[in-house]
Amino acid sequence: MKRRITLKEQITTMEIAKALFTINKHAKTALEPQHLYFIKKKTIEKLLDEGNAKKIGLHFSNNPKLSNQHSILLIQVENYYFHLPPKKEDFKTLEHLGSLDDHYRNPRTKMSLSRAKNIIYQYIEWNDPSTNRRNDTNKKRMRNKKHSSFYIPSSLGKMEWPPTKKFPSKYN
Repeated sequence: MKRRITLKEQITTMEIAKALFTINKHAKTALEPQHLYFIKKKTIEKLLDEGNAKKIGLHFSNNPKLSNQHSILLIQVENYYFHLPPKKEDFKTLEHLGSLDDHYRNPRTKMSLSRAKNIIYQYIEWNDPSTNRRNDTNKKRMRNKKHSSFYIPSSLGKMEWPPTKKFPSKYN
């Protein structure tokens, strides 16, 4: 039985952390991860504002941009750790921890992406405009697509060209 989150239901910080972990994991392998990273950033910013997340420090990224080393911000939500791009004030106020540390490991979590997105959408009070845009795009495609009123089966592979058999004709 699927469990839907209602607006009246309180979401715990631990559920949000698990949802963030799931979204982050999927974003790393997604073909178009921009939206997943966007909602991750919005959620972490809201958690930081509310005091439910904590900035730990700065790490060097394992993926340098254009062969230039850069730093990423390490954030803790419950017992989960996430990285975001740092702001200028983070360089002034936070300690630089050097290379990525394997001590900061997230616990294993099983949650579907759709459930994780529902939790995050509810938490950041987000209405997903992409579903409306996707439905509009599909409607336009259906309108523009020309449909045949009858079916014509393919004759590929059923005929020889030029014909090699001589068929008897009653009109010869």
